[in-house]
Amino acid sequence: MIVCVAVVGHQNNPLYIQSFTEADDALKLHHIVHCSLDVVDERVNNPKKSGPTLNETFLGLLYPTENYKVYGYLTNTKVKFILVTTDLDVRDADVRNILVKKMECQTRIGWECWVPYWKKFFRRFHSAYVDAVSNPFHVPGKKITSRTFAERVSTIVKSFGLSSSG
Repeated sequence: MIVCVAVVGHQNNPLYIQSFTEADDALKLHHIVHCSLDVVDERVNNPKKSGPTLNETFLGLLYPTENYKVYGYLTNTKVKFILVTTDLDVRDADVRNILVKKMECQTRIGWECWVPYWKKFFRRFHSAYVDAVSNPFHVPGKKITSRTFAERVSTIVKSFGLSSSG
């Protein structure tokens, strides 16, 4: 289950953070997101020590905590997307290779369209982010306050069937 998503600017300033839990744990999730930034910086600055290549935006599992797993995505403008989940039984290799059916896929081969799971989530999240910051009234580097963006993020999370609230 997705419990939190965040957008962090290229200077590690939080641009957007949304929690999808019933509990009042926003501060704890904000701390987890903040801690993941050190791992992102380490992977970006030491690409030979980590798994992903330089041209891959999906950073994979950043680190597990007792209750959560934290995944990362880095845009070419150094904006970071952080995903906090409660899926503790999934290995990082599985996350890169899990394939899911997308029933609504409109292709020539029919309804079976297989795509990597978390990568697909991050691509949709990235697309929503691009649309939000393309708004002429958005000030680059400032927090994203768009209700449309928040609603779109909630829809993306719900479409993955991983959140019971929103």
